[in-house]
Amino acid sequence: MNLAPQVATAEISDADLDNVSGGLAAGGSGGLCAETPIAAVTSDLLAIATPEGVAVGAAVHTATH
Repeated sequence: MNLAPQVATAEISDADLDNVSGGLAAGGSGGLCAETPIAAVTSDLLAIATPEGVAVGAAVHTATH
């Protein structure tokens, strides 16, 4: 008697795999930092696009010396 577990396999298309894994997305980010003897200013930008929509974020930080 063979007591080894049985495993069934099935093929999945790329489109179905994208739906399972969350789909396709593209994004980018960037930053800038400027520092002087008086102050430092940094900024960040983030953008992400998916089939469900677009998300954009930005931040600016300042610090005086």
